[in-house]
Amino acid sequence: VIKDLTQAGYQALALGAGREAVGCFRKALLLSRDTVSPQLHRACAFNLGAAYVETGKPKKGLEFLLRSQPSEVESRDHVGSLYFSVEAAHEGLQDFPKALERFRKVSGHADVAQAGSRAGTCVQMGCCYLGMQEPARAARCFLDAAETYAAVESPDAAAVALSRASGSMLQSRQFRAAEIARVLAWCRSLCETIPDLALRGKLYNDIGLGYSQLHIFSLAAESFERALGLCGGEPEQDRRREAALLQNLGAAYNALRSFGMALGWHRRAAALHGWSSLPSLPFGFARCASSAWSPVFPIPGALGNRRAQGQCFGNLAYACSQLGNHGAAAESYLHALQAFRDSGDLQGQWQACEGLGAACFYLGDPQKAIKHYQEAL
Repeated sequence: VIKDLTQAGYQALALGAGREAVGCFRKALLLSRDTVSPQLHRACAFNLGAAYVETGKPKKGLEFLLRSQPSEVESRDHVGSLYFSVEAAHEGLQDFPKALERFRKVSGHADVAQAGSRAGTCVQMGCCYLGMQEPARAARCFLDAAETYAAVESPDAAAVALSRASGSMLQSRQFRAAEIARVLAWCRSLCETIPDLALRGKLYNDIGLGYSQLHIFSLAAESFERALGLCGGEPEQDRRREAALLQNLGAAYNALRSFGMALGWHRRAAALHGWSSLPSLPFGFARCASSAWSPVFPIPGALGNRRAQGQCFGNLAYACSQLGNHGAAAESYLHALQAFRDSGDLQGQWQACEGLGAACFYLGDPQKAIKHYQEAL
């Protein structure tokens, strides 16, 4: 029973169901008290502690991880894993310098000399550097981890490390575009070998976001389409992911000035955002010189589904205006304006008013145009 609960906990963690994983590991820990094996009890405490860290409760996780400290005769691999999870707990508690110091100790520890463990140490050090606002150092740690994972033929772990490396490189602004593009291309080449479809889809989306920031929109669109092809389920989480990808695709085709192709993606994204009751990934708009909107791509921190829907209508309106259909553009800008009012997005509201002003001007109604421009101000 303990084995079954442990396997169920691992599977739940892999699927992002942290609360379910904690429940499985907690039951396993309770059952382990009735066994004669102190090693099994400590292993169950370790699993529960690691799950708490993974689900954003580092203080509680640290309590169980410290209780799971092995004796000298126990597995060397467990010693290494304990170091990693304890320091992840320190990281979650924002004690990044202390965590780094211990990670460096782990990297030279004789018990964790295996390549996979060294790569895991690099990943955790990278996370600490990100917490310390040093993305360039974090990127180098993630790249070291990716190279090690690739050497031991672990393509999924290597691809995840490369994805984190590219994000850190973009954040640091200390790397050339060509360097970042090479990392994205390497990550992309590994994706087809990853059997986990959910992970592969997430990586393709991350790759697309990376290419979009490099303004390589053709490869961004291709990556988003591949990710979209891996969305096939009915659960609300899949719907939210699909809506985000549809919006990304529309944004990419707008950036490519393929406005005819973009229309369908914008409409589907707006409809899906309206269907889902879950908060979506946020999308915004950057100013461009022609009183229109140029879409930017999602970053963490959603304000809500209604806001994302408003941004879809804004993207749709921009595409319509570029195709000369100013009546449809005005209608979409009105939908966007109402959505931004509903979500309290002031920036979105003035952009929608500005777009309405431009549409009314092209429709031959300068008085309405002036009114909307004044609203924007």
